[in-house]
Amino acid sequence: MVMDHVMNPRNIGVIEDADSIIKVGDPNCGDSLLLFLKFCNDIISDAKFMIKGCPAAIATASMTTEMVKGMTLGKALELTDEQIADALGGLPEEKIHCSSLAVGAVHAGIRNYTSPSDGNDQDLGEDTGVRPS
Repeated sequence: MVMDHVMNPRNIGVIEDADSIIKVGDPNCGDSLLLFLKFCNDIISDAKFMIKGCPAAIATASMTTEMVKGMTLGKALELTDEQIADALGGLPEEKIHCSSLAVGAVHAGIRNYTSPSDGNDQDLGEDTGVRPS
């Protein structure tokens, strides 16, 4: 399952009218994820991402966006990195942090949407290196 999501990642791209855009990264490994979320009636109606990262980061971002589409905000906030790893059929222990990156981005995106600040908390300046198909 991991290789399928690495070779054929789902939901790569940009949501032009996203309700929440979150950039997260892991300075220890250099992975960088830009997540776009669209909401409708407290349900995640769409999720897309751009990423610069290892194969495990690509696979976990792909699986995470697949899993959260159609979820209520409350259910998505309960999502764990272990659930993502399990859905992929498991990850090596040293790659579990990759699923934390994607799940953390979803949680941050929901918090950004439900408790917006002044709108200046979205850093969109870095090119993630992955292009929409």
